[in-house]
Amino acid sequence: MKNAPDLKDMVSKLVATPSVSSTLPQFDQSNEGVVHTLANWLEPLGFSVETQPIEGRPGKQNLIATRGSGTGGLVLSGHTDTVPFDAPLWESDPFRMCEKKDRWYGLGTCDMKSFFALAIDALSTLDDAHFHRPLTIVATADEESTMSGARALEAAALCGARFALIGEPTGLKPVNQHKGIMMLSLRIKGSSGHSSNPDLGRSALDVTPEIIAELHKFRDELRSKYTNPAFEVAFPTMNLGCIHGGDNPNRICDHVDLGFDVRVLPGMDNNEIAAAIEARLRPITEAKGLEMTCGPSHPPVPPFQSEGDELATLVQELTGAPLQPVAFATEAPFLTELGMETIVLGAGSIDQA
Repeated sequence: MKNAPDLKDMVSKLVATPSVSSTLPQFDQSNEGVVHTLANWLEPLGFSVETQPIEGRPGKQNLIATRGSGTGGLVLSGHTDTVPFDAPLWESDPFRMCEKKDRWYGLGTCDMKSFFALAIDALSTLDDAHFHRPLTIVATADEESTMSGARALEAAALCGARFALIGEPTGLKPVNQHKGIMMLSLRIKGSSGHSSNPDLGRSALDVTPEIIAELHKFRDELRSKYTNPAFEVAFPTMNLGCIHGGDNPNRICDHVDLGFDVRVLPGMDNNEIAAAIEARLRPITEAKGLEMTCGPSHPPVPPFQSEGDELATLVQELTGAPLQPVAFATEAPFLTELGMETIVLGAGSIDQA
C-alpha cells in the first residue's frame, strides 16, 4: 500500500484544478479533474473507487470511495466545486496556493478542497485492521449552485452507512442545524403600448408595489409565527434581491421580474411556503388582468436538523465544543434523508471563505 502525497502538495494540486460551479453557464466548469485526482490518491490506499456521472450535468461527477466491508459505517463527505471569483480582487493567483504568515491562500483552500487532503492524510497511516466497518469518502459536484451531486446520491452506494460527517468550514465546532434556502423567481406579465395612452396596454409595473407590499406582509407574518432561539437570526427571512422590467420610459411596462429568497427554519417546508406565496399574490395580478408565474429558480435546499445523538455526542467530546446552528446551507439534509445521522464539522471559518 502506497503512502499519500504530502498534505501541502495535495492542497496545492486541488486548488490548481479549476472546478467552479455556477448557475450561469459562462462561469460553470467541470469537476472531473478534482474527482480523478482524488481517485488516483485513494485507490493506492486500498479504497474501492466509483465515479458517478450526474444525469443532465455533462462534465459533472460524484466520487464514492469505500474502504472496508459490511454496513453501518461512516461517510466523510465534501464538495469538489468552488464559487466563481473576481480575479482583480485577489492579491494572488486563485489557482496557485501560496503561503503567507503561516496561512494558505487559494480558491477552495477553506471551502472546501482542503478537507479531502486532511481526510486522506489522516487515514493514510491506518491499516485494514482499523476498519471494523466501512469508511466511505464522498466528493460531490455542484454544491455551490444546484446541489445536483448530493441530490443524486443513493443509500445503496454508501454501504448502508450509519453516520455522515460533512467537512464544511465550521471552525471545528459541530453543527447540527441550519436553515433551508429557496430562491424564487416571480414574473408579472402585462402588455405594452405607447405611454401617451395608458389604455393601450396593461402595466406590470403599476401592480408591482402592491405585490412587494404583500410580500413584506407575509415576511412579517413568518417572523411572528416561527422562531428558533438557537439561531443568531431566530426567525425565517425573506430577501427581495433583484428586480427588472420594461424596456423604455415612454412605453407601458409589459413585464416585471422579481427575484427573492426565503430561508426557512428546521420544521418548516419550502413547498408549503412557496404555495402560500403564490396563493397570496395571484389574486392581486388577476384583479388587474395580468398574468403571473412564481416558483423556485432551481430546486430548494431543505432545512437541516440532525436526527440521533450518537455521533453528536462523540464529536462534542472530541472537539470540546457544543452543538450549534449556522446560517449557511449545506448538503446535510440530503444525507440525512438517506438515513444517516449527520453532523457538519470541519476546519476553517465560513466567514474567511
